[in-house]
Amino acid sequence: MTNDHSNSDDHRRILEERISAQLGRRALLKGVASGLVAAGAASFFPDIASAQQSGHIRIAAIKHIDTLDPHFTFFLSAVQIINNIHNGLLKVTYDGQNVRFEPDLAASWDLEDDRTHLFKLHSNVTFHDGTPCDAEAVKFSLLRVKQGKPVSPHAWKLELLQDVEVVDPLTVRLRFSRPYAFLPVALTGSTGRAGTIVSPAAVAKYGMDYGRNPVGTGPFKFVSWKDNNSIELEANPDYFEKGMPKLQRASFVLIDEASTALAALVSGQIDGMTDCPMQLVNQVKKIPNLSLYGEIEGNYTYVGMNNKSAPFNDINLRRAVAFAIDRDAIIKQAYFGLAKQAFSPISPPMTGYYDPDIANTDRGHRFDLAKAKEFRAKAENQGEIEVTYIMAERGPVGTRVAQVVAPMLSQIGIKVKLELLEPAAWVQRMKDGNFQMLDFDWVADLDPEETIFPEFKTGGSWNYWGWASPEFDRLCIEAQTVIDVPKRAELYRKAEDILMSEAPVAMLAHMPIYKVFSKKVQGFNYIPCDLVNLHGVSKV
Repeated sequence: MTNDHSNSDDHRRILEERISAQLGRRALLKGVASGLVAAGAASFFPDIASAQQSGHIRIAAIKHIDTLDPHFTFFLSAVQIINNIHNGLLKVTYDGQNVRFEPDLAASWDLEDDRTHLFKLHSNVTFHDGTPCDAEAVKFSLLRVKQGKPVSPHAWKLELLQDVEVVDPLTVRLRFSRPYAFLPVALTGSTGRAGTIVSPAAVAKYGMDYGRNPVGTGPFKFVSWKDNNSIELEANPDYFEKGMPKLQRASFVLIDEASTALAALVSGQIDGMTDCPMQLVNQVKKIPNLSLYGEIEGNYTYVGMNNKSAPFNDINLRRAVAFAIDRDAIIKQAYFGLAKQAFSPISPPMTGYYDPDIANTDRGHRFDLAKAKEFRAKAENQGEIEVTYIMAERGPVGTRVAQVVAPMLSQIGIKVKLELLEPAAWVQRMKDGNFQMLDFDWVADLDPEETIFPEFKTGGSWNYWGWASPEFDRLCIEAQTVIDVPKRAELYRKAEDILMSEAPVAMLAHMPIYKVFSKKVQGFNYIPCDLVNLHGVSKV
């Protein structure tokens, strides 16, 4: 745990060093500690400057979208749209090498000490309903996440937030109970979601139907959501970032079949795809009028097991599953040779936390059939075990993982029945805990805390597996406030080792995530956390 410091300059220095070191090449802007973010400052000036908007982009939305309420969505597929409607206090940017966290609605960000953050907002920013985006709106949004009813699944990100003080109409001070290394991620309006600012008036008007009537400050206004058809957006002519947006309209066409979407893209009916599944990548590379964007991102995939009931309340059976899966075969057959084996949840982009030599250690999950059979021999049920593996045509690999895993488990006496569900039904079964096995993925993780803690902490809203370990919880909580990166990394490795040993899930792979656009689409800025930002996009 960190100690208090009496000198405010030390506070600023320590917090900057901790966050910068923690994020490695994903470092926070160096100017933050002095209260002035210099990089790209001109683009953040609060002058309202309308762009010359023209053109209509049509993008196939491939994955399931649950809600357009940023404080309640579980899916990055929804965030891809939400991020064009809303802004956060901070945003994620990428220069082709480094991911950074920069002010968005905030004009400046000052660290008064290691627990107190002062944000000054841009002036004259309004929500799409015409109401002001001011300090009161920021306070409303943060408290909606932290303590609203019903409980936001992102409330854990603001658990350490002690007080939100409205200093003046454009200044808000956030006090935390302890130093908080995850804060730059939490306060983004995209992947973090806890820092996304919503219209208080719209929430009051629509209540829990806000997710179908979102009102933000972003470059595009929400127009309509027609089930099984499209989500329509139009330009916000009063957007505060100079020269944006460039497009007049944006349609997210709901197409759940990737090959159908690709055919529509090739024929010119649409202009892009929010996701290009790996089985289509080689085909797309051969089409001259298409541009492919993507690389291995901060993510991991796994086979999840319901730890609350038989048969997977048996730790030895879960361990047997973890070592019975041939990851090389999974990567070749399900991920088309494009993914990288995951021995644990922490992924390669997390510099300082990912162990590049992990394959040569005994840490984590890997294929070892002899070890799998040893654990199977220790399981309570020594007869053939029948389980149902629910699957859906969702995500980048669809049903392929399940189809490859099933025969592997037969080698350890587990007979797998595959049950295909509609994506929405599959999601509901997972949330309700009404399953035995399924495969899942967490994407766009920018820090170890979001990589393992909400998914596996005792009683966590994303802990669908029902696994619990007080020692795992303790290690993750301690890691939240440790300054030294190697020491923080060691805490996460100890937590991971507990997780991998008890195997509530069986780790599989780290994936590349792809987007594809027509070459008529200009100005798309790829950000390696599954975003589809249309802010500066135009169409020729």
